[in-house]
Amino acid sequence: MTDANVSTKTEHKLRGAMDRLLAGKPQHSDGRLTKNNLALEAGVSPATMFRAKAVLADWDAHIDTHGCLTPGEARRDADIDDLRRQLAAAKKEITELNRRLTAATTVIASLHHDNQLLRAEHHQAGRLVALPIQQQSHQSNASGSP
Repeated sequence: MTDANVSTKTEHKLRGAMDRLLAGKPQHSDGRLTKNNLALEAGVSPATMFRAKAVLADWDAHIDTHGCLTPGEARRDADIDDLRRQLAAAKKEITELNRRLTAATTVIASLHHDNQLLRAEHHQAGRLVALPIQQQSHQSNASGSP
């Protein structure tokens, strides 16, 4: 579609600029999908750009359909969403591991306490006590009576 309000050269500049911006490969602007960047990328004044109604109609149709994100911005947003999902999964895993750690700590403390009690009991029951030695005569030993 051509526009009678601007020269063919200007329309080609605007369409080339639109193609570069939509492809995410700007040469003269920061790449954001704005009409000001379209004029800047094409090297024309905003007033000249606004006279190119056919180009602006195509621009608006594309923006309405695809949104105003460049391919790089769309990738960035997708990467951010992916990282947020990974972070949520990592937080969930950390919470579960902390729960297990707390349970293990409780069990270890209980086992330590039981071990201490058993050691104390063994220490008291495990003492050797010397028995008094009774001397018996050889005769009573030989006859089998006490």
